[in-house]
Amino acid sequence: MMTNMAVKPAWLEGLMAETFFGSCGAHENCRKNEKNVFCLLCCLSICPHCLPSHRSHPLLQVRRYVYHDVVRLDDLEKLIDCSYIQPYTINGAKVIFLNQRPQSRSKGSANICFTCDRILQEPFHFCSLSCKVDHLVDQGEDLSTILYRINESDFAFSQFEGLRVDVPEMMDDDQITPNSILENPLQYKGTSGSNENVGNSGISRGKEVVRKKKGTGFLGGIVLSLNNRRKGAPQRAPLS
Repeated sequence: MMTNMAVKPAWLEGLMAETFFGSCGAHENCRKNEKNVFCLLCCLSICPHCLPSHRSHPLLQVRRYVYHDVVRLDDLEKLIDCSYIQPYTINGAKVIFLNQRPQSRSKGSANICFTCDRILQEPFHFCSLSCKVDHLVDQGEDLSTILYRINESDFAFSQFEGLRVDVPEMMDDDQITPNSILENPLQYKGTSGSNENVGNSGISRGKEVVRKKKGTGFLGGIVLSLNNRRKGAPQRAPLS
């Protein structure tokens, strides 16, 4: 039987259940309108264009890594005790997955998640925030022992002031802003386990643009072939 002590607070329930990175219905005609910010007061996901309406609210940025939602450990541990949740180091920053990821059931005596059986490194017991919370709820534990009072100064609007205007322009068919996406480790030679270091330039990286060098196109090839033509003996016109 679930007690009041095991009930999840509204912001925690919303953070784990909310859908992120979909298009914002209020700004569907705007670019960069993916919902990648969570309002801890309203308990809903918002897009960068919604930020002015939540200027006085505590705000948490959510990022995406390999199609799954993550939050920086430095941010999340100000809200809840993240001990025994396995973090992943990506681009030099530690992140925590919000929810469990689909996988095949593990076999053997490996160290596994208490909730979803995902293989973990020692000494961790959970692969995501939801796995830890759900386990404690199932055990009838008092969630208030792992929750912290929200310090609004830690989640102030000022941290997002450059989110809308200080990002590079993207392709018209690509709505995801680069400061929200973590790179795929399959593109790099990274280490396994929780250390998935795929770069040292920060947690976000813009797309590189490859430009063709001048003189390597079709016209350049024609010019080169004309200049390198072998000169033969001059031909005289036949006598009439």
